[in-house]
Amino acid sequence: MAKQTGGFVEHITPQSEDFSRWYTDVIKMADMVDYSEVKGCMVIKQYGYGIWELIQRQLDDRFKATGHKNAYFPLLIPKHLLEKEAEHVEGFAPEAAWVTIGGKEKLAEPLCIRPTSETIICSMYSKWVQSYRDLPVLLNQWCNVMRWEKSTRPFLRTSEFLWQEGHTVHATQEEAEKETVRMLNVYREFMENVLAIPVIAGQKSEKEKFAGADHTYTVEAMMLDGKALQMGTSHNLGQNFAKAYDIQFLDRDGQLKYAWQTSWGVSTRMIGGLIMVHGDERGLKLPPRVAPIQCVIVPVAAHKEGVLEKAQELYDILKDAGIRVELDDRDQSPGWKFNEWELKGVPVRLEIGPRDIEKGACMLARRDTCEKAAYPLENIGETVQELLDRIHDDMLAGALAHREERTFDAHNWEEFMQGIEEGHGFVRAMWCGETECEEAIKEKTGVTTRCAPFEQKDLGEVCVHCGKPAKKMMYFAKSY
Repeated sequence: MAKQTGGFVEHITPQSEDFSRWYTDVIKMADMVDYSEVKGCMVIKQYGYGIWELIQRQLDDRFKATGHKNAYFPLLIPKHLLEKEAEHVEGFAPEAAWVTIGGKEKLAEPLCIRPTSETIICSMYSKWVQSYRDLPVLLNQWCNVMRWEKSTRPFLRTSEFLWQEGHTVHATQEEAEKETVRMLNVYREFMENVLAIPVIAGQKSEKEKFAGADHTYTVEAMMLDGKALQMGTSHNLGQNFAKAYDIQFLDRDGQLKYAWQTSWGVSTRMIGGLIMVHGDERGLKLPPRVAPIQCVIVPVAAHKEGVLEKAQELYDILKDAGIRVELDDRDQSPGWKFNEWELKGVPVRLEIGPRDIEKGACMLARRDTCEKAAYPLENIGETVQELLDRIHDDMLAGALAHREERTFDAHNWEEFMQGIEEGHGFVRAMWCGETECEEAIKEKTGVTTRCAPFEQKDLGEVCVHCGKPAKKMMYFAKSY
């Protein structure tokens, strides 16, 4: 455990000094990950994986509620399958990892370790989809993928990571579009109501869309340093993969038609996002609904009669109330324990000692605000649950206020540069929609288009950069 000085962890680099280093310090010291012997691949330790399990469980419930069922497809994709959709192959070629030897023999055909599964799944759809009666197909896969990244950072960008990828097939373009937007809204609701992260939903530019898609929708979040993080994407694949992989069905009118498809996914990158949206100089600050431990009970003067017994009684009450609770009865000082659980971001700490027992009360400390107050022991389960809900709401409101403070409207290039260089946040501006203009902006400033939000705002008639007629309002930002 790191030493504490003045209430802060001494060996955590301050965010203001080096945000990137702060992030690395926090995830290591909170015992979330470790570095493996494979370059660019992380080991997700128990505490970090506990967060992922809660994310997975709550997302999976939402997928099933919208009619999707889970399936699993092979990790290895034959080269000939990958090459059928040219744009898709070109988009993932720099990141592809290949298996060329099996045992001691060279393989007749190289096998790609999946960077995403559209190709292997589409090869099966071509067998499964024959009639309009087979549609829609609504499935999801929880798995790992491999993308050979040059520069990696745990959770945010690693060569191997965990994710879910939804894949659906529809009879019409309208159904596919409706599904694409529906699942993006599932992501948006989850991020706000579970991760306490406000996101901006919108459409990616042609340059930034998924390789092989007609268009891509995204949910974008602002980190504490003002940079953007793409939290999840939903793709309308049109008929591009259906034509490449011969996914045809006999429609009600007796005509043979190509199907319409979607794919959508989120990954362990979301864990990096919640760290960088909510964390502070003390360490993690976990939203209650994905905290592996929602409340930790710390006995004070545990050696005195009745203290540990009362702590155990409170543990049983909170557990029965459905709260993820832990009793810390280790042989360490209360102050040492307070520091450790603050570093790990546990939302609520319950302190109980002899004086508290006499008063029929306990102390509850909030990790998000570091406030501490006395509460009666009566109905403590309901009290803690209400506090957890309040913490979630306050964390969401705080993240939203931070994003609004660092979002700027630009009507001209001077204001655009001010927002990027002085505001260090998101800039909203009108844009012509041309890829050449987009690339020029990135070259000059280091910022990229994040999305054209569904809620458009009129900031003028011309592009903020090139002066051509504007087609849409875009969010621009530096990003991870």
